[in-house]
Amino acid sequence: MSITATPTPGKGLLSPTNHALVLIDFQSQMAFATKSIAPELLRNNAALVSNAAAGFHVPTILTTVAEKSFSGPMFSEITEAFGGQPMLDRTSMNTWEDAAVIEEVNRIGKDRLVFAGLWTSVCIVGPVLSALEQGFEAYVITDASGDISEEAHERAVERMVQAGARPITSLQYLLELQRDWARTETYDMTTGIARKWGGAYGLGITYAKTMFGASEGGH
Repeated sequence: MSITATPTPGKGLLSPTNHALVLIDFQSQMAFATKSIAPELLRNNAALVSNAAAGFHVPTILTTVAEKSFSGPMFSEITEAFGGQPMLDRTSMNTWEDAAVIEEVNRIGKDRLVFAGLWTSVCIVGPVLSALEQGFEAYVITDASGDISEEAHERAVERMVQAGARPITSLQYLLELQRDWARTETYDMTTGIARKWGGAYGLGITYAKTMFGASEGGH
């Protein structure tokens, strides 16, 4: 029996309309003790993910823990991308145990959820395992999450993957939403985000466009 290939994307790929993004506890107090990733890289990747989601109009939940009393405000890189969208503040370490967050998950109505935040072993493991148990698909942006040590972060990612979660990275998230350079309506936005927050890849885009007027959309 032969298999016939077709030029269609796999169902496991993310698109702007097939998931919701949940950004958890990107707050000063949580960031102070994060050691698995440098703070400047964490902020950069959070900005990349946030601007990608906002630019592609992905429904996004922003949630904090004890914002006023202990943990501080969410990173400005995130709040600025979403134009003052209100935070859902919690007392629970596990976001999935907060009624207001779950109400928003149900209002959005997506059965595929993408998570990122601090810390991986507590604030990400909790909702990811809970969502998986309730039948949701879960993706974790591992380089936009962090923990108190590399060991804590890696064991948390391993635990979630063993339970069925799918790990991805920040730049992968942006490019998977674009997926085809011929999509001209989002081309400039995608390359603009990559140029600003895409590290060496962004520098390459800047060089190619400046020196040669290059464009990925052509053959």
